[in-house]
Amino acid sequence: MKEWLREPPRAGTNVLFPNAKGGCLSADGVQYLLHKHLTVAQARCPSLREKRVTPHVLRHTAAMELLQAGVDRSVIALWLGHESVETTQIYLEANLELKEKALSKTTPLNTRAGRFRPTDQLLAFLKGL
Repeated sequence: MKEWLREPPRAGTNVLFPNAKGGCLSADGVQYLLHKHLTVAQARCPSLREKRVTPHVLRHTAAMELLQAGVDRSVIALWLGHESVETTQIYLEANLELKEKALSKTTPLNTRAGRFRPTDQLLAFLKGL
């Protein structure tokens, strides 16, 4: 991004990511560019052919990365343009669901899968910290 920002403005516009005519990129323009670069990436990484890559998936991935990096949900909500922080909560819940699915695959054979249930005493201790 730093290198891109050092570039002189294109076609006398202040648009950060202009289209070919110097205007704002449309949703179709973003999809076109993503498809173009995805095709090149798939040639180098064939496993990408079996993955669904869309602008929304990239947006969701960015939100998940920010959450995992410890960025506050309210900041992510603003960045994504969500009207409510609760909308951003969906990403957090999806993250927990993915983790639970991954952990369920690591359950040793001949054991019952379960979820840790802390005691009231432990919860009270943690709240007191």
